[in-house]
Amino acid sequence: MAEVFAVRRARLRDRCLAAGSGAALVSRPANVRYLAGAAPAGAVLLIGPDSDELLCPAGPAGAPQDGRPDAQLRLTVLPEPGGDPAVAAAGLLSTAGATSLAVEEHHLTVARHRALRSVAPRLQLSDLARAVDQQRIIKDEQEIGFLRTAGEITDQALGELLESILVGRTERHLALELERRLVDHGAEGPSFPTSVATGPNAGLSGHRPSDRRVEEGDLLSVRLGAVYRGYRCEIGRTFVIGTAPADWQIELYDLVFAAQRAGREALVPGVACRDVDRAARHVLEAAGHGGDLGPSTGHGVGLEIDEDPQLAPAAMGKLDACVPVTVEPGVHLPGRGGVRIDDTLVVRPEADGGPELLTITTKELLAL
Repeated sequence: MAEVFAVRRARLRDRCLAAGSGAALVSRPANVRYLAGAAPAGAVLLIGPDSDELLCPAGPAGAPQDGRPDAQLRLTVLPEPGGDPAVAAAGLLSTAGATSLAVEEHHLTVARHRALRSVAPRLQLSDLARAVDQQRIIKDEQEIGFLRTAGEITDQALGELLESILVGRTERHLALELERRLVDHGAEGPSFPTSVATGPNAGLSGHRPSDRRVEEGDLLSVRLGAVYRGYRCEIGRTFVIGTAPADWQIELYDLVFAAQRAGREALVPGVACRDVDRAARHVLEAAGHGGDLGPSTGHGVGLEIDEDPQLAPAAMGKLDACVPVTVEPGVHLPGRGGVRIDDTLVVRPEADGGPELLTITTKELLAL
């Protein structure tokens, strides 16, 4: 695995050299982890012309679940508490006589950027922009394997919840139980705050669990995901509680299911990101619910739960093979409830069977 990290850093080094910068400072935590393998909180990675260095405000703590930093990296722990590794990195470069440094301007604060300039006034700073973020979009098979395991853990946790008694329990209690089950099955934790929404709350995007209790006849929408080896997946499902679903619930569910299927079927290498959004959005628009989808149909996942690419109307670019994304349409009817169906998939060519579904909990409208 160490070779993988070295290759990733070499790609970034080549890109910097081609752009006229002799070194790069990576400060965004997910990007540091992607290039270093693991890193303590607050660490930055200095990519130099000949060697790479991980600068930390404190040493790695024990043996973290996600591994230790790549052994090929030089590890420097700042001698004074409260020091800024990014400023220390700029100072090292300046002392070594370097003349240029590319930084992640979108991650650095103005104050931190000024501190870099003050410690190394002759160092020409340029913008690394989202070079590492873009490099992370296409996953290797080991990364996809981590995501696949995260999906399996998530399916297990959700499946166990569906076998328990739900009526009378609060949204908040169910969300906490789901997160506990994720950890019980091997997750490092939840990918994002688990959402459980019942009755009139069902289908709301980003709903925070409340003390509302599950009642007979409710729609129940659940959205959760596990973190495994740093990689995050997402699943969303909707069920009806206690009785056979009402006609309006079936109709709404079938509509969202059709939109989600259209989005999933559009996931082929070379498709424009906006066309995936359009495929799902068109189904809802034809039924008069186009405005309910929100700003996007889905997004990339990996070391972050919401990363590039974005599946949105104005999104630029096309999807490649081995890119994991979510497809997550939903419709909410104020005062009544709604439906969300989310999956994590990997874009695969048709010759390999088409998109690989990583979250496989049934999408039938079950009565629990």
